[in-house]
This record gives sequence, structure tokens and C-alpha cells, in this order.
Amino acid sequence: MVKIGKKQKSGELYKAILLLKTEEECYDFFQDLCTVSELRAMEQRFEVATLLHGGMIYNDILERTGASSATISRVNRSLSLGVGGYDKVFERMEKK
Repeated sequence: MVKIGKKQKSGELYKAILLLKTEEECYDFFQDLCTVSELRAMEQRFEVATLLHGGMIYNDILERTGASSATISRVNRSLSLGVGGYDKVFERMEKK
């Protein structure tokens, strides 16, 4: 079991994601799984994380992405105090 927040969650979703082999499969799966607004929110948060990781400042990120300052702060908090998920992805992306 995976723990998200204070609740135990099934790891089946995450196992299913790991079975996807191409970007197109990922896109199709997430499009079926999420609403358009959920997808856009995740895409925006990832863009904000990428820009913060690259050293861009809040005001420039706000202007470039349209993300709220609350979203930028939340993502920044995850980058600095999270469990390292963003770091793993960025490290692997940089190796490619």
C-alpha cells in the first residue's frame, strides 16, 4: 500500500502508469483518467516546477505560465520539502 497524505491508497494506479510505454500511451491513459482541467493543472504545476528548478523567479513564472502565486508557492514547497519526486524526474531528464 502507498500512503498519500494520511490515507492508505492502492498502488494499482501507479503500477498501471509504469506499464505505459510511449508518450502517446501516457497521453491517452491520462486523458481517459482525468478531466481536461485536471490535466491542465498538472501540466501547469510541472511547468512551474521546471522553471523553478531552472532558477526562474516567481514574477517571471507567474507572467509566463499564468499560475497563481499560491500554485507557485505550493510547487516550490514540494521542490524544497517534498519527498524528492521532482528531483528524480529532473535528474533523469537531464541524463537524456
